[in-house]
Amino acid sequence: MALRLVTKRFLFASRMRLSALRLVPLGALGTGHRSYASADFKRNGSFVMNAFTGHMETSEVFPYPEVLNEEQKENMRLLIDPTYKFFEEVNDAARNDVEEQVPPEIMKSLQELGAFGLQVPTELGGVGLTNTQYARLVEVVGGYDLAVGIALGAHQSIGFKGITLFGTKEQREKYLPQLASGEKIAAFCLTESSSGSDASSIRSKAILSDDGKHYILNGSKIWISNGGIAEVMTVFAQTPGKDAKTGEMKDKISAFIVERGFGGVTSGPPEKKMGIKASNTAEVFYDNVHIPVQNLLGKEGEGFKVAMNILNNGRFGMAAALSGTMKKLIERAVQHVTTRVQFGNKLEVYGDVQEKLARMAMMQYVTESIAYLLSGNMDRGCTEFQLEAAISKVYASEAAWEVVDECIQLHGGMGFMKAAGLERVMRDMRIFRIFEGSNDILRLFVSLTGLQYAGSHLRALERDLKGFKMDVLMSEGVKRTKRMVGARIVPSIAGQVHADLASQAEQLSSALGDFGASCESLLLTYRKDIINQQFLLKRLSTACIDLYGMAAVLSRASKALSKGVPTAAHEKALTVTFCQQAEERIRRNLGSLRSASHLKVDASMATIAKEICKHGGAVPTHPLD
Repeated sequence: MALRLVTKRFLFASRMRLSALRLVPLGALGTGHRSYASADFKRNGSFVMNAFTGHMETSEVFPYPEVLNEEQKENMRLLIDPTYKFFEEVNDAARNDVEEQVPPEIMKSLQELGAFGLQVPTELGGVGLTNTQYARLVEVVGGYDLAVGIALGAHQSIGFKGITLFGTKEQREKYLPQLASGEKIAAFCLTESSSGSDASSIRSKAILSDDGKHYILNGSKIWISNGGIAEVMTVFAQTPGKDAKTGEMKDKISAFIVERGFGGVTSGPPEKKMGIKASNTAEVFYDNVHIPVQNLLGKEGEGFKVAMNILNNGRFGMAAALSGTMKKLIERAVQHVTTRVQFGNKLEVYGDVQEKLARMAMMQYVTESIAYLLSGNMDRGCTEFQLEAAISKVYASEAAWEVVDECIQLHGGMGFMKAAGLERVMRDMRIFRIFEGSNDILRLFVSLTGLQYAGSHLRALERDLKGFKMDVLMSEGVKRTKRMVGARIVPSIAGQVHADLASQAEQLSSALGDFGASCESLLLTYRKDIINQQFLLKRLSTACIDLYGMAAVLSRASKALSKGVPTAAHEKALTVTFCQQAEERIRRNLGSLRSASHLKVDASMATIAKEICKHGGAVPTHPLD
């Protein structure tokens, strides 16, 4: 009787409320990425994307991917040892920082190591590494010198990544061998003074010549890593073209392979930066640069797609590198607290110190788990990983910042001294929350893209309800009945994790169900205005990041426990503790989305910010006036 009553109410309420979603154009929730406006809703394999619909999609999480065969593992080991030796014995990160450059002899040594073409196919002169092998090597680099890591990453992770992803056979054969050898350096040129996070507002322009043989490029780019030394650049510019729907001329972004040798390409002096000083960062100018039409990368007008794919494909490397940085920082912290004596005891026995070390270890473990889960899925051919990639960048950069801060705190005054080397790491670390997609924008991207997917699911549900599809009607009715009585909505995944982690699997299932319900509630409450609710979207994305972190560590720790690896018990402890804390954060964040007091605080903060901007700074009268 109760089920029939709820079902009838659900049918009426759902048809009324879901019809409101027709007022929400998919474009209103879009962020320039793939739209899911299909006649029939089809799920993809993304764990994160499906979480927004309250669906637990485990195909790309459980079991933890094992993508390297024995030969690939052996080849990777053969590369790791020389890389460690190079950074231990040859490269001097402190010297590079002082001189604000990677010395020529270091660049030469990196060339000899093959470090400039790690993922270029062997037949084109590269090392031919998989994403997972590449992640392992950049993890080593991240542990020693982030500035060198940026120089290498700006070259291959984004600099010529567009050629590997979108280049024609001719483009790949022409450019990749000389880039893989390090003979020529590459750069990714997107940012302009008028377009930081808003890439669509770039002003550089490329116009097809009258004879149709060249594009004439004019404009400039700022803060370009390798900008002063790159000979080959992936450049984005507006190109005029006819709109397919309206027939009107409209500028759209296109991508080009530009050589400095084309003429008209100049660079400003190296920028003076807070950190990563050894990496070259410069403004690049383009004055009537003649680009052969053959150097169009991808199709005309699809440059934004090219740029986003390049960034999505490169973000896993950042998480891997910062995982390596955190490992080294934890080692430094442990060396200090296990030898430093205060108040008659070594620092390691004090609770405050233990809490810091445990949090540092958990953040490193989560970052590493996400990085290799992501790279493994990419190696398996998964294509819908843009939200996971964004999360990997956000979590890794924020976790690494906390770890370096705590490492300095544990060292006390010594940590503040230049001789300790920790202040350099902190300075280097600060940029990672800003570049390659600022964390603030990526959080909005995660929330809005996920909600777009959820909106598509709800519209498909509306169509099914109008068609009186009884299986859908009963399924949704039962789900909402369970929600009303506080029963679990998402099926248990206990069978997919190790038995020792069954309780944590239940925590994940329960939290994910609540997350999906919160997403539906937000869409039905705010409709198209959801794009303006940034206070809520930020908290939603924070909850989503914790969900993915829980899934990643559950999968990895289950693998460790099942295989009986020596560190399995420790990994279990890290996972159990993280899941407990993550679930509590998720509950708080989701609860705040509908809490009247939290919404009131949001409104108050918005008012305060407006008053500060109107006043031109802090508003209160000085207490001595």
